[in-house]
Amino acid sequence: MVQLVGSLRKELAESLSNGKVLVVGAGGIGCELLKNLVLTGFKNIEVIDLDTIDVSNLNRQFLFQKKHVGKSKAQVAKESVLQFCPSANITSYHDSIMNPDYNVEFFRQFQLVMNALDNRGIPTISFKDLPATMFNRMCLAADIPLIESGTAGYLGQVTVIKKGMTECYECQPKPTQKTFPGCTIRNTPSEPIHCIVWAKYLFNQLFGEEDADQEVSPDTADPEAAWNPEETAARATASEKDGDIKRVSTKEWARSTGYDPIKLFNKLFKDDIMYLLTMDKLWKKRKAPTPLDWQQLENSGCRQEETTGSGLKDQQVLGVWGYCQLFRHSVETLRSQLQEKEAGAELVWDKDDPAAMDFVTAAANLRMHIFSMNMKSRFDVKSMAGNIIPAIATTNAVIAGLIVLEGLKILSGELESCRTIFLNKCPNLRKKLLVPCVLDPPSTNCYVCASKPEVTVKLNVHKTSVLCLQDKILKERFVMVAPDVQIEDGKGTILISSEEGETEANNSKLLADFGIRNGSRLQADDFLQDYTLLINILHTEELERDVEFEVVGEAPDGAPLPQSNKEEVNSISNGNKDSAQPSTSSKAPSEDDDVMIVDSDEEEETASSSAPATVGTKRKHSEAGTGETSTKRPRTDQSSAAAASGDNDDDIIALD
Repeated sequence: MVQLVGSLRKELAESLSNGKVLVVGAGGIGCELLKNLVLTGFKNIEVIDLDTIDVSNLNRQFLFQKKHVGKSKAQVAKESVLQFCPSANITSYHDSIMNPDYNVEFFRQFQLVMNALDNRGIPTISFKDLPATMFNRMCLAADIPLIESGTAGYLGQVTVIKKGMTECYECQPKPTQKTFPGCTIRNTPSEPIHCIVWAKYLFNQLFGEEDADQEVSPDTADPEAAWNPEETAARATASEKDGDIKRVSTKEWARSTGYDPIKLFNKLFKDDIMYLLTMDKLWKKRKAPTPLDWQQLENSGCRQEETTGSGLKDQQVLGVWGYCQLFRHSVETLRSQLQEKEAGAELVWDKDDPAAMDFVTAAANLRMHIFSMNMKSRFDVKSMAGNIIPAIATTNAVIAGLIVLEGLKILSGELESCRTIFLNKCPNLRKKLLVPCVLDPPSTNCYVCASKPEVTVKLNVHKTSVLCLQDKILKERFVMVAPDVQIEDGKGTILISSEEGETEANNSKLLADFGIRNGSRLQADDFLQDYTLLINILHTEELERDVEFEVVGEAPDGAPLPQSNKEEVNSISNGNKDSAQPSTSSKAPSEDDDVMIVDSDEEEETASSSAPATVGTKRKHSEAGTGETSTKRPRTDQSSAAAASGDNDDDIIALD
């Protein structure tokens, strides 16, 4: 006779009561999950979240009230749950999971780890993806089951990761963030997102931290431009003096003008555009841009132009003069903010900062107009610039319930019955919104959970510096926190040390300076993650322009455009295909839901339905505004259910 405690078997109820679980994230999914856990019978729960409560969270994160705004999510969630379940033993941490204190030994104390970072819209493994990859690696090292989850609008996914039994989070290459060459951003934008990325770069060049990879001035080294091939290389490596004119940074020039908004306007939207027009080869198959002059606009009749669109102010599209005025006002406001700070201080772009958002909206729309594109509402620009995917309370609730169900299977010792479960927007052919799939076994080629993780990186040893290896390959691409690297040359030469100052002198040196050549092997250790990776170096001098390295055997940044899309991009109009009227969309831009229909419930679903293997990850200028996400199986670029880590509370709130 099976003994029951409530609706659970006695043994399972005792396991829930005595065991300890870790919940990472106390946002949309986290609030629902904590409520479900205590009501199911879990007694010992630890929750960690670095975030604080914002007014935009209150519409769906029901453990929080208006009086809690500004307080720690983890602490308030704990207090709220204890009000209706005082017998629970909950420990909260207002901290980052990246804190070294949360090491392998910390993870070993738990029976189960549940990742509840909702709406994690980062498409590529990067610094922003550190939490998800860290949970994965820590749980593998500690041999603790991990339940991964994610939501994106109406879509959701839950999956289980167990060392040696299932795929880990990094077994399947994540779809890489859509990227654009620097010359497209700077010279020949053809889509609104190009102009939005340019405007965000411009914000940093003027007010924030300058980045050489985010230059906004015309790219004179563009291979498509009028300069002949012999001149292209020379222009790309031009000295600091060009003729008798000393070249200065955008920020230095702006400071010299006192951040005069009209001078900035004429430089960016008149002088630079006129310079682009001298690159005549760029405009043989494209519509040439039209420069804007402040004085001409002020004297013309465009000051009386009306806004288009209805509804909230943020959903309206202003006229050209309206965006000119918005540009001037935002520059003046940002200039004041900068003056209030200490000398040398910088501003950080934030989609929730009105002046910063106004600046990007105005600059992007003026550039769209110059290049014959539809202008966008502030609402649309914010959605693209801020990587915003609407959060839906019902989706979070469904996913939180599924997490608990998978957790009960694990604690019952029935790991083989766990499933990856997709929540779709539309029913499949069997009229089901929830589609369970058998968990795939570990990938033999995974550079994380394989018995001996190993990867091949293609690069030019005569151009790649030690600092590039450390920051862009090990930390950014392979998500190491504090790597130590030695060369397998029989001497154990230390190339990079995680101890501060030990190998800083190596940073500016090239890999070839250390005898690294085609076929060399490096051993990279990250003791914070208990992770070792062997790196085979494949030397090449044939990388594409702006590409610093490739990871052999993984997906490239982007697939070729279909023929129809190519025709659209190369058409006489630089704008998008709906160039007749400005956009007045009241929702975030998204692609059609292209959900793969899985018409099997259980065991018929095999690894063969996984995403196909692809080749080579390339490093280019990243697009700041697209919200591609990741799943084990194909979905849309923007609406993947298993989104990667990031800001777990990006929401759309449009206010006057």
